[in-house]
Amino acid sequence: MSNDKIKAPKEPLFSKKNKKLVTEPLDDNNPLTIQVLGICSALAITVSIEQALVMTGSVFFVLGAGNMIISLLRNLIPSRIRIIVQLVVVASLVIIVNEVLQAFLPDVAEKLSVFVGLIITNCIIMGRFEAFAMANKPWPSFLDAVGNTVGYGIVLVLVSLFREVFGAGKFFNVPIFGDRIEGTGLYSIGYMDNNFIILAPFALFAVGLIIWIQRARNKSLIEEH
Repeated sequence: MSNDKIKAPKEPLFSKKNKKLVTEPLDDNNPLTIQVLGICSALAITVSIEQALVMTGSVFFVLGAGNMIISLLRNLIPSRIRIIVQLVVVASLVIIVNEVLQAFLPDVAEKLSVFVGLIITNCIIMGRFEAFAMANKPWPSFLDAVGNTVGYGIVLVLVSLFREVFGAGKFFNVPIFGDRIEGTGLYSIGYMDNNFIILAPFALFAVGLIIWIQRARNKSLIEEH
């Protein structure tokens, strides 16, 4: 009998299991509409598509890098201080994000204000650190971050799209119904922006509507969650 060790075949980078890590959070396991995490940012920063995209990109950097760091350190972190280590990692990454935004997108950074810092307490990030990265290798952990961030971002963009278009009459900060002040375009025939849509209560209503639609078309989600 050969003394050579039999090596287990390596799992493909994009195996069926790994693909599910990306696709499931987009729909049936969406972190915002199914797990109901990260609601605060969905209510506060979805007044414009630009803010929603910047917040999504920020969360992607923090969750993607954080998941991989936690995964690499998972066997070295004492169980009793794992939450503290996770907080140190996420806080360090958020500081980097905040500094980059202040340097290159100061206007957006000012609008996002404290909500960039609150990424530290975002339940999606801490939840994925604890539930996934602590138990899996770096590559699956990164894919998990991709899926959860995109799932989170889709909801943010949908809500912000509706709020910006019908609440402010703009798309990416460009007026699309005419000049409201000068009364041109649709405003000349009496059209008015709905200011209620810009307020946070409407964002809660919009997220609730998305949750209802998603669960109504997939009855299994009601039983599972």
